[in-house]
Amino acid sequence: MPTNRNTPPATRRRLGGWMASEEAHMAAFREKIAAEARAHAGDRLRTPAVQELARLFDDNAVLRMCLTRAIDEAREAGYRLGYASIGELMTVIDHLMTYTPPFSEESLIVCPVNAFLDWPMCMPSGHAVFRDASVNAQFKRVLNVWCDFLGGPHSRAHLDTSGPDGWFCDEARKRLGLSQFQYRQDQPHWGFDSWNDFFTRRFRDGARPVAAPDDPHVIVSACEASPYHTETNVKLRDTFWIKSQPYSLRDLFTPARLSLAERFVGGDVYQAYLSAYNYHRWHAPVRGVVTHAYRVDGTYYSVAEAEGPDPAGLNDSQGYMTAVAARAVVAISSDDPGIGTVAAVFVGMGDVSSCVIEVVPGQRVDKGDEIGYFQFGGSTYCLLFEAGVIDRFLYAPPFEGEPPVVQVNASVAIAR
Repeated sequence: MPTNRNTPPATRRRLGGWMASEEAHMAAFREKIAAEARAHAGDRLRTPAVQELARLFDDNAVLRMCLTRAIDEAREAGYRLGYASIGELMTVIDHLMTYTPPFSEESLIVCPVNAFLDWPMCMPSGHAVFRDASVNAQFKRVLNVWCDFLGGPHSRAHLDTSGPDGWFCDEARKRLGLSQFQYRQDQPHWGFDSWNDFFTRRFRDGARPVAAPDDPHVIVSACEASPYHTETNVKLRDTFWIKSQPYSLRDLFTPARLSLAERFVGGDVYQAYLSAYNYHRWHAPVRGVVTHAYRVDGTYYSVAEAEGPDPAGLNDSQGYMTAVAARAVVAISSDDPGIGTVAAVFVGMGDVSSCVIEVVPGQRVDKGDEIGYFQFGGSTYCLLFEAGVIDRFLYAPPFEGEPPVVQVNASVAIAR
């Protein structure tokens, strides 16, 4: 193991359980998958999007230099990456385009690309690479290819009852709380058409009732998620890349939506993160009319340097990512004029490249109505409120031990 003074512990707290907490499990996963990738590799990469990613690094001397150095820095620090060059990394990514995450009781890894980039992305030479617009545009194409595979019938390899990998084995069903969800046990793959269909499974009717449906002062959770952070008196522009990662509204909403961002100056933010085992659909936190619904292209594997060399599965950069990562924004003008506009920002972390919005501006929604969903991978979300609206949040970090999972449609804040 690495011996430099920045070395993280061998076991890390990974929020949401998207990747294994023990570095030894991560290293073993990387080496196993890399060996499989080499064994199945042909003379050239199979996937056109991965071919284009490889060509980007081949043709751009600066990007090639930086990623090569980031790989070397990670290996020199002692990390077992499973690869030693950009070419070997591309072979692995090409192989992952037909990878379906199995269930694992002790070392679940749902974000395999993130697992392979885990250390280079947070090395000194890696930060610029994973912020580069051309790199992220190409990663989006690559991840969309994987998403297409996960949306097809060949992704159902582990949608069965066989332990320890099957998502319907006894331990998996218990961990997922599967009895709360809709499925057809009498059907092949329990009625799921694909991995994505399983990942975005719906609750049974009545499993998540809407809290105080007729009381506009009760704001409900838009996701099934654990509280991460709350902040008051947010600013239009702030230094979101520093250790404390304050929210920067202009960057979060993008400069093109400046008038929307200005609504929330001096207001409040509630942020929570989703678990690999949780429900991944989004619901309206208030009743009203949708005023904005748009996606923002951004980064997938960029972390804040201020957090140091331990990426902890992107855990500690969640505030930073609201300003830079790929995300979806839905703003709702509440029927209660005292509440004004409430915005929900759904952030794709790591291997998430698919934030699917299901509403359009002008559409009326009831509190608790479904408004979109994440497909695969890690994710975090924010609710933003105008100044003076929130009386209190019902779940405010820090917590002793693990924070609670706040159920979707449950009360999360009380308006004045």
